[in-house]
This record gives sequence, C-alpha cells and structure tokens, in this order.
Amino acid sequence: MRITYLSFLVFFPFIILAQGNTVTINDQDFKNSLLLHKELVSIPNLPENNELMLKNINWVANQYNKLDFKTSLLETNTLPILLAEKVYNPKYKTVLFYFHIDGQPINRDSWDQEDPFIPMLKEKNSNGEWQNIEWDALNGNIDEEWRIFARAAADDKAPIIMLLSALKILKDKNDYPKFNVKIIFDPEEEYGSDALLSTLDKYKERYASDIFIVMDGPAHNSNKPTLTFGCRGIATCSITTFGSKLPQHSGHFGNYVPNPVFSLAKLLSSMKDEDGKVLIKDYYEGINIDNEAAELLKAVPFDSIAFNNELGIHASEKVGRNYQESLQYPSLNVRQIGTSWTGEGLKTVIPEYAVASIDVRLVPEIDGKVQLQKIKKHIEQEGYYVIDRDPTDEERRTYPKIAKFNASPGLNAFRTSPDLDFGKKIRARFTEDFGYEPIVMRMMGGTVPIVPLIDELNVPTVIVPMVNMDNNQHSPNENIRLGNMRQGIKICLSILEMQL
Repeated sequence: MRITYLSFLVFFPFIILAQGNTVTINDQDFKNSLLLHKELVSIPNLPENNELMLKNINWVANQYNKLDFKTSLLETNTLPILLAEKVYNPKYKTVLFYFHIDGQPINRDSWDQEDPFIPMLKEKNSNGEWQNIEWDALNGNIDEEWRIFARAAADDKAPIIMLLSALKILKDKNDYPKFNVKIIFDPEEEYGSDALLSTLDKYKERYASDIFIVMDGPAHNSNKPTLTFGCRGIATCSITTFGSKLPQHSGHFGNYVPNPVFSLAKLLSSMKDEDGKVLIKDYYEGINIDNEAAELLKAVPFDSIAFNNELGIHASEKVGRNYQESLQYPSLNVRQIGTSWTGEGLKTVIPEYAVASIDVRLVPEIDGKVQLQKIKKHIEQEGYYVIDRDPTDEERRTYPKIAKFNASPGLNAFRTSPDLDFGKKIRARFTEDFGYEPIVMRMMGGTVPIVPLIDELNVPTVIVPMVNMDNNQHSPNENIRLGNMRQGIKICLSILEMQL
C-alpha cells in the first residue's frame, strides 16, 4: 500500500485483546491459517517477474475455487486482475473486497535473514532481539507476540489469508455470509494499480457492488479493531529557480552571479509560517471541522508526548488541534531540494538552478488541479515569471525572477461518512463481537492508488486495516504479529456474519 504509514502512528503499548462475545477461532484453524500464510508468502511477488506474479494469482484462485467461488482472470494492459465471486442469495446485497497481491522491491543485504521470500517465524529473546524458532512450535501453545518475517508478510498477504481463513471457517461450520461476495486481487498496487485502473470502463459491471471494503494498511497501535472511512489524495509539483546558464566558479563569480538556491529558499519560506500553516491564499478554503467531526477526531486514542518523543521533535505544527485533525487539512511538503551537481563530493560552484519537489496531500474538499493553481498563483504574486520549461536567453534578459513550474494533479481524496447506514452497522457489529467500540478514523493520512475505482463505484467505502503498526511495511524485515493474524481473522468473521 503506497501510503505514509507514519501518518497513522499513535504510540501505545501492544495489548492482547479479549476474545469478544461471539467470534472465536480454535487453535487448529489458527495454525492452518498461519501455514497457508507461510505458503503464499513463500512465492515472490514483484510485478517485474510475470511468471511468479501469475503463480501468486493462481495460488489465490485455486484457494477460492476450493470454496466454490467463480474466479476470473480479467485481461488488462499488463498483468491480469483476479476476480473471485460468489452469489449466496440473489436477493442479498453485494460487498466488494479489495486486496493487492504484489509487494515492494527488496534489498537483501538489509534483511536479517538470507532470503526475504523465505518466511521465518521469530520470537524476541531476553535482549529484545528477534531470533528464529522452528515452525514446529505452532504445534504447541502459540504466542501471539511471535512474528513472521518476510516481504509481503503484512502488506498485503496477511489480510488475504485473514479473509480466506474466515471463509474456510464459515464453510466448515456449514455457514455462509449474509451478503454476496466479490473480491478484487490487484497485481500492481505498489506500482500505481495501472492494470486495475485500465479496466474500469471495460469491467465496471463486474465490479459493481453495494459496499466496498479495502483490506490494507496497519490498524491503530492499540491493536483494537480499526475502521478508516477515507484517505488523503496526492498532487505533486516542482519549482525551479535559475541563476546563470551554466554553473560558475564560486571564487570567480561569488558576489556577482545570483545563486538560485537562495531565491528558491525565500520563495518556499513565503509559503508557510513558523507554525507550519500554509500562507498561500485560500489554501484551506472549504475546510470546516464542525463539532461532530471534531469529537470523532478527538475520540481516537493519542498520546502526543509519546508520539513526539518517538518522532524526535520538540513540538508539532499547529495546523490542527490534534494529530487526527491535522490530517483533515491539505498539506504542503517539500520532499526534496536539489541542484545540478549530483555526483560524489562537493564542488565550489554557484549552481545554475535549484529545484524543489513538492507533494500536496489532498482532502475531499480540495481538488488537486485547483490546489496546484493556487501554488502557481502564489509564485506569480511573489514577482516571478512562471513557465513550464527552461527559460530562453531572451526571457533571462527580460525577467528578473523566473520560475519553472511543473505539476501533476495526481489523485483526489475520498471520504465516506461513518454515520451512513453501513458505517453504523459495521461499528455496531464490531462493538457487539469484541465488547468495545472500534477505533474510528475519519481519514488516514496516506493515499491509495485505487481512488478512481472508489469514485467509479460510488458506493460507501471503508478501509479495514488489520496488520500491526510496526510491521516495517515497504522496509527490510517486514513482519506480521501473530496476534494480529488471529485478530484479523476474527474481524473478517465479524464482517462476513453481518446482516446488511
């Protein structure tokens, strides 16, 4: 999942959750689920290898065929989309689930195991270090603090196994969901979901549903069941300022040739105040946090002191009154600054240009194209001649301040009200099954690339994140906590037994 996971973080100690009122999983079913997970994670899943990606897709398809699902490989411009479907009753509503099968690239040298695609079962020793234990340990008492380390162990193969296991458990009980099920398996989410998005027109009817559930991402750090009803979008741009046509010797031309880094720095500093609030005109236009929304945001457990200490910052910016509220406003982030020299070491030169790469996290009230135009207008108001290419010699002679501005509107945000009928039902179901209310997040800070699919479906959408927060997603030593595996299966059972 291509999101900023730190934007989810809330630092609380892990707790082992109660079994809940009705949802239980016996040890044999749990062991079987962990072994299924091991089997799937053992298949490398980098989209650059079509043969192995098809092996992943076929493995999942075979599992759903055993559950009497209809499986289809939907042709795309690259890898096929796997769609699994089952009609339990034509009169039932339909829920569409979403998972992705692909994983992030690996750097083998950074992993604490020889092969990131050979899953290792580990426990912490007395020094707090992770050490391997034999898989036979699953035959005894399973410690929920044990973890499985491997690429895609959490993102997103753990949720795939969680729902699959829940469906198997229902079938073994001669039970079935109280709605019809469709499941999309995306082979390229980590790379932008181009395959899936290329199919929206052709397969729109195949994806049609009444509810859309995205099973990806980490749960709240308390490990309580978590429901997220939206995510930020993202737009990007770059701003380039110019000095002379070529880099110049800083001794011969220092104090004579203007350095574009300083002009860029001044321009960027005009965009934010010391509290982190964006100064660009109308940047927060349309954002209104009413009392109801404020209470929902405030209800998410959060320890600001522990959070800031873990981040290593003295204080947060002052865009929102708390962490969750800060995510409800569009951001302005300088993600990289560069000049022309990119080799090793330093050169005593005045660079010919300076460039800032910027990302803007969007919220539902803000359109990416509109927000980028506000940034461009601000640059113009700072006295710059703004173009989308390098300046000509004539333009260099004519205009004292020139900026190149290139922009991409990216993806807009989405948000579903948690107070819609489905939102109320799933919150009530979790409360009944687990004995306490779930953590409800109005919106997460990151972006999922499937927002165009969400827009196309135009149905209530919720993200159900289930893996542990500290899973090292996208990084070396990715892992899934066994307690989250058990919890995730219970969450899936809770959903599958809902009356819609």
